[in-house]
Amino acid sequence: MSVFKSFLAGTLPALALALTVGAHAARAQTFPERVVTMVVPFAAGGSTDVVARIVAQKMSDDLGQQVIVQNVAGAGGNLGATNVARAEADGYTILMGTVATHALNPLILKTKPYDPETDFAPVSLLVLVPNVLVVNPELPAKTVAELIALLKADPDKYAYASSGNGTPLHLSGELFKKMTGVSMQHIPYKGSGPALNDVIGNQVPIMFDNLPSSSGHIKAGTLRALGVTTAERAASFPDLPTIAETVPGYETYTWNALFAPAGTPAPVIDRLNAAAKKAMADPAVVARMKDFSATIVASTPDELKAHVKAEIEKWTPVVKDANVTLD
Repeated sequence: MSVFKSFLAGTLPALALALTVGAHAARAQTFPERVVTMVVPFAAGGSTDVVARIVAQKMSDDLGQQVIVQNVAGAGGNLGATNVARAEADGYTILMGTVATHALNPLILKTKPYDPETDFAPVSLLVLVPNVLVVNPELPAKTVAELIALLKADPDKYAYASSGNGTPLHLSGELFKKMTGVSMQHIPYKGSGPALNDVIGNQVPIMFDNLPSSSGHIKAGTLRALGVTTAERAASFPDLPTIAETVPGYETYTWNALFAPAGTPAPVIDRLNAAAKKAMADPAVVARMKDFSATIVASTPDELKAHVKAEIEKWTPVVKDANVTLD
């Protein structure tokens, strides 16, 4: 091979790589130039969908391009999350992720379609949404301490409902059992609605639920709330204690966060993060989130990365002890 051919063989691949990187960087600087799709991995109407639509509208205003919400429900959130993990890493397809998609499902599923830490680029942790421990008003327990005493006095007599096996609400109950040493049978339902109906009807006396979906029943007196699951009391129910006030260290919640596919250029991530933060600071969004019992976080990408890691570490022993696996 001549010296010239050797030179070309060595420099052309490097030149091609440099041109590709340069082109990607140029596109990143002009992002976005078209519609951005925000995938919600659950059906329309749920809490994640509501948060997504509020945020998407405000992000559209800041980005100068429409951010549309696409519901891709199925497999407990895994279908939509997998679609985003496999999408082009250009910022035009992003995910509204949750504790289910980025902590629980990867721990529970026998076949793991994605890695929650390596297959996504964190954008921002948006909000924390409290769960709440509710009981039928006929249950003779008006506080968390009284419920623990009741369950310890008569082990296995009582059951608790959840929205399904492996859901955050199911594992909120398992964490409660682990930290208090009580026994309760778990009754899984196909969704929070049917479970709530049976708790209200006293077919099952106890449930962990998202606070927004139970709040109307609590106010109406058809459910009795014993405690919220977050470390701080919920602004919408300031007189309702936290479970942690009785069980130190207990904390669960549902959260919503934005993720892009791994490899998305840093300038694109920064642009999405800035738009998300601006959306969460909007007075109208702040008011809606307060009504929704959600606490605004609006984190940096690195803070969301650390949050996902901490959530996985927290839930790993709970999932193991509960022996929860899904195909």
